[in-house]
Amino acid sequence: MHVDLQPLLLTLKLASVTTVILFLTAIPLSYWMAFSKNRLKYFIEPLVSLPLVLPPTVLGFYILLVFSPKYFLGHFLENSLGIRVAFSFLGLIIGSVIFSLPFMVNPIKAAMESFPVSLIEACYVLGKSKRETLIKVILPNIRPALWVGIIMAFAHTIGEFGVVLMVGGNIPGQTRTASIAIFNEVEGLNYDTASFYSLVLIAVSFSVLCVFYYFNRKQFKIL
Repeated sequence: MHVDLQPLLLTLKLASVTTVILFLTAIPLSYWMAFSKNRLKYFIEPLVSLPLVLPPTVLGFYILLVFSPKYFLGHFLENSLGIRVAFSFLGLIIGSVIFSLPFMVNPIKAAMESFPVSLIEACYVLGKSKRETLIKVILPNIRPALWVGIIMAFAHTIGEFGVVLMVGGNIPGQTRTASIAIFNEVEGLNYDTASFYSLVLIAVSFSVLCVFYYFNRKQFKIL
């Protein structure tokens, strides 16, 4: 049995990069959705959660379409800036960030909405800005929710198949993730290799979920 570790390493790299981007994006977005009175948030909230119910192939298809060199944005990026999104690792990142966004945003937003308003108002009375209140008061007290978002986004990215296949294709060393490698090995009747990849993903996913439930219980104790 010959096993290529590249798909596993690429999957971990994709999950790590995606999780970091989502974390940096989700905090301000969650804060805005939790505390803003702007009516636009009632449109943004379902838009963020849309990947939860949308088939991955649909999302992957439209991402591929938008960034295709045949259309304006993809043509501009590739010919003017030398950036190719379709069938590249960058495309995998963009697709994974969009598809895993609700897994990071929803638990953080829920924790912020449950945070005592009286404490926030007390910070304002003491002269603290909204930024200081967020960084020094809110975030330290919702750490379990932050960990839940990080863990769920990481685990979801590891197991993604439809979006990465549609956007990135199946290029060895560039876009072939572990889930795609399993599909290839099964098609080639290489069940031993497919089983190896599958067992590794099961072990990683189970470990991640154990950590998730630990922090999830801790979060409810705090809230």
